[in-house]
Amino acid sequence: MTTETGKPSGDSIEATPSAPTPSAPTPSAPTKASNWAAPVSRLEVGAVPTAALNLNVAGRRLAGPVQGFGQLWQKTYRVRLTGADVTPQAVIRTWKEHFGDFWPKGNHFYGPLTSLQPGEVALLDLALPGKMTLSTGVLVIFADDESFAFMTPEGHQFASFITFSSFADDAVPVVQIQALLRASDPLYELSMPIVAQRTEDRFWNDTLQALAAHFGVTGTTVEMQRVCVDRRRQWRYAGNIRQNAAIRTTLHRLTHPKAWFHHRGDA
Repeated sequence: MTTETGKPSGDSIEATPSAPTPSAPTPSAPTKASNWAAPVSRLEVGAVPTAALNLNVAGRRLAGPVQGFGQLWQKTYRVRLTGADVTPQAVIRTWKEHFGDFWPKGNHFYGPLTSLQPGEVALLDLALPGKMTLSTGVLVIFADDESFAFMTPEGHQFASFITFSSFADDAVPVVQIQALLRASDPLYELSMPIVAQRTEDRFWNDTLQALAAHFGVTGTTVEMQRVCVDRRRQWRYAGNIRQNAAIRTTLHRLTHPKAWFHHRGDA
């Protein structure tokens, strides 16, 4: 197992190679079956917003790290809300109700209008380098008062689980994002050391900065820890490239010119 850390341009992420990753405390109430999504064989999508593209979600199977191709990474992003008069439960409640509002400009989260609940499917438009877009989605696999978690479908850039949580550390609210992921296919894996790692780090750094600012905390530093859990590549999943959502989204937009006018104001 090796650990890698780094700072994107602007030094907005602080590397913490020697600090252990704290875990959220055990919830005071026992986990209920209703906090978990029911098992599904393929994803179903309800009403699709006009601006969303349901190209790579409906009918797809879920794909966690076990079904991914690339090296296995655990990535943790964390920010302390020093001085904020808010409980971890209130942080999570606000985050679930306005999840996409904290995303960087040019990225879109088409989830429920009220709050994220287990079993719900959200559509995503993710901005890629070169003004490209990846249309994909996530399934909410778990949600309670202190955390919630997503799992990705086939074709997503990462085969992953990602957990969003908040907890108190010496009476200071802490917000954390932790992902266990592999690049889904060989093409995505090629981009990992060049683009994907940095883009992912910047995305969640900006998200946590925006969330902290919502609670009146500015000028704070988002800590990041990146650990390579398994350097092996799973060649039996190289065929995942057939479902590559970036390729499919690009081809769709090339053959559907009207799609290029979506979100023009975000450029």
